[in-house]
Amino acid sequence: MRLPQTPSDLLDLDLPRGEPWGYAFAQCLLRAPWAWRALRPTPGLMQLIRQDLEALSQELEQRRTAYPLSDLGERPPHPAEEEALAALLARNPEALTRVLQTHGPYPFALYRAFRFSGEVYPRTFRLPREDELIGYEAQLEALKANALRFLSGKPALHILLYGARGTGKSTAAKSLLHLPQARMVEVEPKALAHLENLLERLALVPHRFFLFLDDLSLDPEEEAFHHLKALLEGSLEGPPDNVLLLATSNRRHLVRHQGENPLPGADPSAWDELQDTLALSERFGLVLTFPPFDKTLYLKAVAHHLGRSLTPEEEREALRFALQKGFSGRVARQFALSLL
Repeated sequence: MRLPQTPSDLLDLDLPRGEPWGYAFAQCLLRAPWAWRALRPTPGLMQLIRQDLEALSQELEQRRTAYPLSDLGERPPHPAEEEALAALLARNPEALTRVLQTHGPYPFALYRAFRFSGEVYPRTFRLPREDELIGYEAQLEALKANALRFLSGKPALHILLYGARGTGKSTAAKSLLHLPQARMVEVEPKALAHLENLLERLALVPHRFFLFLDDLSLDPEEEAFHHLKALLEGSLEGPPDNVLLLATSNRRHLVRHQGENPLPGADPSAWDELQDTLALSERFGLVLTFPPFDKTLYLKAVAHHLGRSLTPEEEREALRFALQKGFSGRVARQFALSLL
């Protein structure tokens, strides 16, 4: 494993408050080459971990003596970092395997939001305020209720949020991270073909994940379409119990239909192709529609973002602002920001 050698090596790390060398070495343990194997350890692996802990604890003391440092980070330490550091100082391989089995290896041990582009990376984004969306209270209540069932270990339905652009579908999806224990992996479109690799990893992690597919629209002739279709139909490659699919789309049918319906008596393959273009939305158990705003709801949303009522002149300005873009929650927020 790659260890920091000098203080400058610490500057690029996401370290918590506290003595930085110890937490840097703790993070190295969460990234160790054997971290995933440690979820199901064997006697030989425990011997290897013990040897590594012996060597690392000595190196840690050398760094602390050569380069004594105080806080470099600003955030509080994560429990996984504290427990991994304690296991290192105690040179206790059993304690370290418990840390990995409880929190998972890096990056799952330390973060709650991720991006998958073929590899998993932690990501940060502006977490929406819980009261940010207006006009979709029923949809948000149903979304939250289903999410809470999933997070509590009860059966839950894969989710599709459908509606026009700017209605807040992505905001509603990301707002689930306000729920305790919620974690989310956003899958880039080009990585859909590699979903099986991701799901194999997630199945080993002791957390529950929303697999977020934003702005989904697939062509049945593309390989990625068939990967997702197989997942939703419960094939052998279906998602594990700790993964729930969460998709947004501007298209109800989620696919680009190719050509016209086959005529009676047409070649059977033509009908097979038509069946492949059936709405993927039918594969989702919970479909929530986010309809476009009307003028009244648009002005209500502007006032909500401002935290006050609009003057008559502001209402006129808000309506002029929406002439080109239309009425939506996104446009309402953009106009409100222009007044702040």
